[in-house]
Formats: sequence, C-alpha cells, structure tokens
Amino acid sequence: MNKDDDMKDVELNEMDQEKQPMTGETPTGTEKNGSVKVKVPEDTEVKFTGLSKEELMKVAGTTGWVRTRWALLVLFWLGWVGMLAGAIMIIVQAPRCKPIPEMNWWNEGLLYQISDVNAFTDNGLKGVEDKLDYLNQMKVKGLVLGPIHTVQADHPSTLDLTSINPEFGSESQLTSLLDRAHRKGMSIVLDLTPNYEGVAAWFNNAATVAERLREACVYWLSKGVDGIFLSQLADIANTDAWPSIQGIFNQTDGTKKTALMGSVTGLSVDEVSLLLNRSGVDLLLTGLLDPAEPGVKQAQVIQKLYSGHLQTSLGWSLSGRTLGSLASRSPAVPLRLFHTLLFTLPGTPVFSAGDEVGLKTGEKLEAMWDLESKAEDANATAKTVQEERTAVRDFFKALGDMKGKERSLLHGEFVSLYSSPTSLAFLRLWDQSERFLVALNWGNDSVTMTLMNSDLPAEARVRATTDAENLAVDHKVSLEKLELGPKQAVLLSYPYPG
Repeated sequence: MNKDDDMKDVELNEMDQEKQPMTGETPTGTEKNGSVKVKVPEDTEVKFTGLSKEELMKVAGTTGWVRTRWALLVLFWLGWVGMLAGAIMIIVQAPRCKPIPEMNWWNEGLLYQISDVNAFTDNGLKGVEDKLDYLNQMKVKGLVLGPIHTVQADHPSTLDLTSINPEFGSESQLTSLLDRAHRKGMSIVLDLTPNYEGVAAWFNNAATVAERLREACVYWLSKGVDGIFLSQLADIANTDAWPSIQGIFNQTDGTKKTALMGSVTGLSVDEVSLLLNRSGVDLLLTGLLDPAEPGVKQAQVIQKLYSGHLQTSLGWSLSGRTLGSLASRSPAVPLRLFHTLLFTLPGTPVFSAGDEVGLKTGEKLEAMWDLESKAEDANATAKTVQEERTAVRDFFKALGDMKGKERSLLHGEFVSLYSSPTSLAFLRLWDQSERFLVALNWGNDSVTMTLMNSDLPAEARVRATTDAENLAVDHKVSLEKLELGPKQAVLLSYPYPG
C-alpha cells in the first residue's frame, strides 16, 4: 500500500468518528477514543467443586489427619466411659425405693356394703347394676352384697345357700351384675351369713351348716363371684370344718385372688388378734373402733392390730346390718370426722350404703338418688338438707380418691403421734412418697396437740378438713402446736424430707 492510500484510510476514519452521535453513547463493543468495550460477567463468584475421591484419600492418609482422628476417637470413648461411670455413681448413691408390698383388690380402696338390695334400689339386683356408675364415681373397689340367699329366720331346714331369694332377683341378674361390675374394675362379694334375719347368725350351731357353706362357696366362686363374706366369723372358724372352707380360697387362677372376709363384734383386741392368726381370713372387720371410747384406747387398739398383723387383713367399719348407719352411731359428731378416720387408718375402709351422704338408720336409701334433682327453692328445709348431704358426699369422694392414689394412705406405716380422751393424731408415711398427718378431736373443747416426730417439718398443707374457716384446704399450717376445734378433723400432707 502506498502513502496515498494510507492517508485516505486515516481521513475516512476521522470522517466516521465525526458522524458518531454527540450524546456520549458509543456503539456496542467500543468506547470513546477508539477503546474497546469489554463485557464482564455479572457473576464473578468462584465456585468450589470440592476435592475428588483420589484427592481426599491422599489427604486423609497424611500423618496429621491420622493423628487427629485417633485423638477424637479416644476423647469420644473417654467421655462415654465418664458419663457411664457418673450414671452408675448416681444410681449407687441414690436412696433405694422400697419394694411395693403385695396388694390385693380389696386393699386398693373402699368396700361398700349393700345389706338390703331392695332398699338400695326398687329393682333388686338389676337396680344395683343400674347404680354401678354412681358407685364407680364414689371410688368403690368392691361391693359386699346381701345376704340374698333363701332362708326362713331361725329355721335351718329352709336354708339354701346356692339359691337366690326371688324377692331380690335371679341368678341371671347376678351374672349380668358380675359381668358389668368386672368391666368397671369392681369386684362382687356375697354375704353368705346363714341366718341373717334370725336371732343367731349361725343357728346357735355353726357345725350343722358348715358343709352346706363349703359347697356354697365352691358354687358361687365358680360363677365368678370374687369373694365370700361371713358375719360372726368366730362361730364358724372354731369348727372342725373351717380348714376345708378356708382352703378353697387359697386357690387362684393366677390373675385375681378370691377373698374370704368376715366380721366380728364383742371381742377384745387380744381375741381379735388370735382369730386373725388362727382363721387365715383375708380381711376381718374387727368392730373395735367405737366413737364412745377414749382416743387413748383407740390408739392402743390400732397400734396393736397394726403391729401384729399385715394391714392388708385389717378392715375398719363403724356401720352395718347389726350396727346401723354411721350417722346414727355418732349423732353428736360430724360424720366427716369419722370419714376421715376410716379412710386414713392402715387397712381397708368399709362403709354401708348411705354412709357417704349421712343417712340415719331408718331413713330410706332413696334419699341418695333425690340428690341428683334440685330441691325446690320454696322448701328451705329440704334445700338445706340436700346441700349438706351433697357436701358430705363430695368430702367422702375426695377422701376415697386420695385413698386410692396415695401410697402412704394405701400401704404406708402407721405412727401414733398424740392421743387424749377425746382426740387422736397419727402419721401415715411410705418411703419417699408424700406424708400424711391425721388429727381428730371429737370432744366439746378445743385441743392443742404437741406433735413429736423426727420426720415432721415446721408446717404442712391442708388436704381435707371439717373446719374450712380456720383450716382452709391448700393452706399451710404450723405443726409446732396444732390447734383443733371441737368436733373437728383435718388431713395434712407434706413432702418426703429427703
């Protein structure tokens, strides 16, 4: 290319630049003054794709990484062994829990006696079945029914212990009652006291009916009955036939034990203790608690029976077919005071139908069902009675609930704390569970109790009380000198001191 041609190219370039717009914009890919515009990618982050398998294997095999892995492995196992050793030390040094004693179904709550099933409802055994939901709400664990067998008072020749008096129902109705009660976790015990409407429970000669009793026990147990109850147990237990009768109840199917129960009246504490040892009965109602007796004597009776026998065999009752209702036995004392006592003694509380609402002897049991309907406002007396009976029943239910849940009340130790002619106080405690303190004063004057025991704290919480004005539920009270008003009772609790 010659010189003239080069000059022409320069002129053309200059002319092209002059033709460019004056806005400062440049054609794509160029800058002013002929500079080239370079596009830079917006995402300038460098992505790390990691090491390949071969590179990882090569690095992992180096001396530094091998030593690091071994150090971490040793630290892991040292930490694991240390934690294991610490856990073992905690277990070894922690207080051991006492094993739960053997409990039978009749030790898990209250028993409820229905001596006259027709008085309890207007439909005999079928009526009892209809009331199972109510009894379940009252925390009843077992029913003692009857007697319901056939017999004419004082005529042993008419005795038939394996047939049900048609006035009370039929065997099919009893079977239906058993089935439904068992589904609700409730047991049924039959009272087979032979001459239950006569002068002498055993016709003045228990030996003459002993064989028929043995056959009846076998018969009813085969029908699914959970136990047999006998009044005036000493009369039959002193016969030669007793070992064969008692032996029937030693048999069990491995799931639920049947119970042989009885009651006695008019015996001393020593005689009752001897009978318990000799008879091998599963539960005995002693009849030894008496509202008229001094608190000092009652404390001695309880302590003697508790120290000499398993509490699983001790039954406590203040009412029954021959004793009458609980409210009639203690008319001068609030019924709830004796509810508190029976529910907290070491053993099984046994109540009669109507005791939970305070019915007196002679009052119709139908009054219990009237509580479900509201009394008319115009009848102030009826309304007051209904409110009082409902409050008594609620108190009864609350105590029954605690009895079934609290280990100290179920099978705890009994420790006498205080007694006087008109008052009593004792402890129920079990291992590391909540402790319970019971104080009762059935006298006409207030009493100040000086309570001495190494387990006692400075104060305790009120769990149930007959004196809500001075000892309100859930409030704390001092135990240094516990003051209790006349005709009052209180149930206190405090935690395991540790």
